[in-house]
Amino acid sequence: MINSIRLRPVEPQKDFGAIASLLSSQEEEPSSASAVRADYDTHLETLVGLMVAMDERGELLGFYWAWHSLVESGQVSFHLLVRPDRRKQGIGRLLYEDLTQILSRTQVKKVRVNMCEPCAEGLEFSLRRGFYIQRHQIGMELDLQAFDDRLYDTFLEHLKSDGFRFTSMAELCNTPEAQRRLYVLNDSASASTPGQEGEHAWATFEDFQKSVCQSDWYIPAGQIVAIESLSGEWVAMSAITRMQGREYAYNLFTGVDLAYRGRKLGQAVKVLALRYAREVIKVGFVRTHHNAQNLPMIAIDRKFGYRQLPGTFLLEKMIDLN
Repeated sequence: MINSIRLRPVEPQKDFGAIASLLSSQEEEPSSASAVRADYDTHLETLVGLMVAMDERGELLGFYWAWHSLVESGQVSFHLLVRPDRRKQGIGRLLYEDLTQILSRTQVKKVRVNMCEPCAEGLEFSLRRGFYIQRHQIGMELDLQAFDDRLYDTFLEHLKSDGFRFTSMAELCNTPEAQRRLYVLNDSASASTPGQEGEHAWATFEDFQKSVCQSDWYIPAGQIVAIESLSGEWVAMSAITRMQGREYAYNLFTGVDLAYRGRKLGQAVKVLALRYAREVIKVGFVRTHHNAQNLPMIAIDRKFGYRQLPGTFLLEKMIDLN
C-alpha cells in the first residue's frame, strides 16, 4: 500500500482546502483555505518545503510544511500531519525522510515541531526520531458567566489612583507609533516570561506588524494596555480576540514589564480583556495557553476560575553539521 503513495510539491489552488481541513481536525484553532493561503504568502520567503502525500486516487493523506525562523539563524520549524485514518502506514515516515533530505542540504542547526498534547502517536513519532520536549504549554478555559469581575473593581481603582491608565489600541487609534510601543512591551514581557528563556517571538517590529497587526484576528479594541501616566511607560498588556468559526474568545497573551511585576497589573489588564470578551465579543467562554513553568500567570487564571485543558508540546532536535 505504501508503494502507491507519492509525494509532490504543494499546488496551492488545489491543496490548501484539504490542508486546512487537516489542520482544523488536529489543532485547537480552526483554519481555512484562505487562511492557509495568507500564511503561505506571508512566509513564502522563509519556506523550506511544502510537500503533500497523495494516494492513487489523488486524495491528500498528509503533508509537511517547513520554514526558516526569522528570529534564530539556523533554525527550522515544521508541521507534519497525516490523516488519522491513514496513520501507522508509513506515510509520516515518507514525509519526514523527504524533509530530512532537504534539511541535509541546508545549514540547519535546530529543528522544531509543535505537537498537540492528546496526540500520543505524534509525540511518540517525534521522540523516536531524536526530538526532545523543550517546552510544555497547558490549555486553560474560563466560563465567563461564572466569573464575577466586580470583585476586582476596587483594586482597579487603586491602580488608577496610583497613576496607571488603562486603554486599548483602538482608543490610541492603532497608530504605527502605538503599534511599535505595543511590540516593545509584548516582546520584552514575552521574552522574560518564566520558561521562555529569553527567546523572542519576532525578529523585528516589521515582522510583528505583519504577523500580528495585519492579521485577520487582530482586534485593536481587544488589545488592552496599561500605561504609567507620569513616565508614559507601557507597562502591561492583554490581547484577546475571537478566531473565525469558534464560539469562544482566545486570550493570546497577557504580560507585564519586568520592572512592574508584583503590582497586580497583569490581573488588571486581564480582567478588562475578559470584560471585553463578554460585553463586546459576546462569548460565554475564553481559552488561553501558558508555558507550564509560568506559575504566576497560571495562579492568576486559577484564581479567576479557569480549568485546565490539554495543551501542546514544543519539541526540538539539534542537527550535527560536522
